[in-house]
Amino acid sequence: MPLLCFVQQQRMDMALPLSARRLLSSSLRAFSLLQPAAPTSSRCFLSSTLPTPFASLRIASSAPLPLPSPSSPTPPSIPSMDETKSLSSLATDPQQHVNASSNNGFTSSQVEVGRRQLTKRIKLEEINWDHSFVRELPGDSMEGGPVREVLHSCYTKVLPSVKVTNPNLISWSGHVAELLDLDPLEFERPDFPLLFSGAAPLKGSLPYAQCYGGHQFGFWSGQLGDGRAVTLGELLNSKGERWEAQLKGSGKTPYSRFADGLAVLRSSIREFLCSEAMHHLGIPTTRALCLVSTGEGVMRDMFYDGNPKEEPGAVVCRVAQSFLRFGSYQIHAVRGKEDMEIVRILADYAIRYHFSHLQDLPIEQQMHDNTSKAEREDIDGHANVTNNKYSAWFQEVSEQTAVLIAKWQGVGFTHGVMNTDNMSILGLTIDYGPFGFLDAFDPKFTPNTTDLPGRRYCFANQPDIGLWNVMHFGTTLKQAELISENEFQHGINRYGERFLAEYQQQMSRKLGLKVYNPELVNKLLSNMAFDKVDYTNCFRALGNVRALPDASDEDLLRPIKRVLLETSKERKKAWADWMRQYTQQLSVESVPDEERKALMDSVNPKYVLRNYLCQGAIDAAEQGEYGGVRELLKVMERPFDEQPGMEKYARLPPAWAYRPGVCMLSCSS
Repeated sequence: MPLLCFVQQQRMDMALPLSARRLLSSSLRAFSLLQPAAPTSSRCFLSSTLPTPFASLRIASSAPLPLPSPSSPTPPSIPSMDETKSLSSLATDPQQHVNASSNNGFTSSQVEVGRRQLTKRIKLEEINWDHSFVRELPGDSMEGGPVREVLHSCYTKVLPSVKVTNPNLISWSGHVAELLDLDPLEFERPDFPLLFSGAAPLKGSLPYAQCYGGHQFGFWSGQLGDGRAVTLGELLNSKGERWEAQLKGSGKTPYSRFADGLAVLRSSIREFLCSEAMHHLGIPTTRALCLVSTGEGVMRDMFYDGNPKEEPGAVVCRVAQSFLRFGSYQIHAVRGKEDMEIVRILADYAIRYHFSHLQDLPIEQQMHDNTSKAEREDIDGHANVTNNKYSAWFQEVSEQTAVLIAKWQGVGFTHGVMNTDNMSILGLTIDYGPFGFLDAFDPKFTPNTTDLPGRRYCFANQPDIGLWNVMHFGTTLKQAELISENEFQHGINRYGERFLAEYQQQMSRKLGLKVYNPELVNKLLSNMAFDKVDYTNCFRALGNVRALPDASDEDLLRPIKRVLLETSKERKKAWADWMRQYTQQLSVESVPDEERKALMDSVNPKYVLRNYLCQGAIDAAEQGEYGGVRELLKVMERPFDEQPGMEKYARLPPAWAYRPGVCMLSCSS
């Protein structure tokens, strides 16, 4: 059974184009590790050429809908290379506090001047704000106010309302500070925790909460919106790049529904660390500037079992070029003709600020052009997207989403809550809830207790769900008459094509191969699943393999011996057979062993943010000890490096890691 299974539900209002089915069924005749019975209400379109351990699981039925971070600025030349190195390290290491005894002989004033010269860093009061979202899009006529349905609006102006008692800066990212041109000295200000908890206003900000809807677990959920996140506004850095800063956990908004608008420390630590860990793994993501404890307690029923308890509260400052989601468009389309124009307005806004290379394309709607019906229904879906900027935009959103999910699959990341309100139009990983990296390889793994028993959002299903979400986003654009049926099908086709290309490239690089070998990948993942081999450690260990196909079975297995744990004689033989096939392929490609190892180590991380690592930092932080959070951040900023002395962060999960609330979590945060 192949990887992708595009499911047309009884109530789904769209079907996968024939061209996509042709494309995605054109290769492997793969066997399946997972063969759950298909629901009688579903019809599966078998689709892909990819490894079978991602064999399709059923997707729950649903109601129908009614790039890398910029590089650092080049510093100006200064007299001494040693001085440059010293000042640069102070500017980018968030844990180095500026004082006379730790500045390598520089006085504090010299450090401050040198650091500003190197990076053109600014104070918080010097931020260059530009509130285009509020300025150019329709907003709520009422500011703040009670929880309510907000109509005809993209946002509501609202002030953070979180209560704090001696808030404390737990950790911050020097890399994100550099992205925003912020001087590291600003993080030592006594009022910084007040400003970035939302308890005090940040000069020049214009806070608001965004309105959006979404499909949650396959069902339309109506208005959702920023229920506990308040966007401070958009800032322009020295390169003219636009970044939104948002406080998550800063209090109630009109979109809070029955919740309190707050966040607890455990979920905030997880979001802060994973935002940065994903970026340093090379995966598109929202970023995190800082993490602040509020000093106040928050009541949470972590397991939804009727036993709430008080937990420490916290606020994380998230940063992204945009927090627009698929659901930002869906909410207006579902409300009918009166709000349908907002879909176009919001599409124009996104293209103007985030897809500006499409700005000058015509606005022509091909459904109304002179193209013949036969051409419009062309099963190959080769829409002339250059005639319609909205079609070109949909294609890019589709492709960026496909690339993102292929990258997730490459590192073994499971998002856990792939609702359409959690899908970024920029192809970013957004909203870190009950996420998880694979430990023992299990295609059915879901880190979300709410996702049981259906496992809609399990690891194997992520490519399918990505397509399902893109299809609903495209349907919204069709409803708004921005794209035609033919253009919709073209965008869907591009998702499948781009996913396959990116995933095959990912797996080839992970194995150090020049050419994708589906049989080799299939057998490897099958072996890993059967023997519950650790996903991250196995690929890292394969970098030590030498191209010696004539070696004995014992010698072939030596590089991966530590990841196989206790394996039967029969299973060792299966692994030795695979290793022999693998080394034969390596011999054919003739890449020197050391060169191949360097390439493989650059894409196979040694360190990923396993759930038990997060929990260890959380347990300490809840007792007021934040060193674990800071050290874990440092390790995750260099996931591909050996980092001598940090090997404990690459260990397999201990027994306690399988307790409830560690290996699997609920959406409660």
